[in-house]
Amino acid sequence: MIHVCSLSKVEETVAKTGAERLLSLLAAGTEVTRPASIAGENHLHLVMHDIAVPQDGMTMPGEEHVRSLLDFARRWDRARPLVVHCYAGISRSTASAYIIAAALAPKRDEVELAETLRALSPSATPNPRLISVADTLLDRSGRMIEAIQAIGRGADAFEGTPFALNIDR
Repeated sequence: MIHVCSLSKVEETVAKTGAERLLSLLAAGTEVTRPASIAGENHLHLVMHDIAVPQDGMTMPGEEHVRSLLDFARRWDRARPLVVHCYAGISRSTASAYIIAAALAPKRDEVELAETLRALSPSATPNPRLISVADTLLDRSGRMIEAIQAIGRGADAFEGTPFALNIDR
């Protein structure tokens, strides 16, 4: 199970779920404190901004980020939950949860997965750059991109409501 939340809900979400792995997707300079129950080797902190096109002074999500995310996910034994978070729990984290689910359940339909994501999180607005890079790396021929575009922008929110995504449904 993948649990998605905002930075402000990390400690609470890890405690509630008994998660043993944590994926943080934050801009440089944004502090995150790894909960004591998460071993250092089970925490991946990727530094990037929530952008889809290059902007001066900002780190755009790229292939290296997505490869690291996929490697981290593939090392997860799935015995206990994984928590994925970004600052607001709306864009980078929802994109990453979608990417991980697509990678670990490769026969799962991209559209069904995107629609499930929308049903679980009305505010989810997956970062299109992360989705595009993953679509290429997972050899999905544009299907991930099209599925995320089809669900459109999520409802306006300052912070997403935490939710759980079952990889196998």
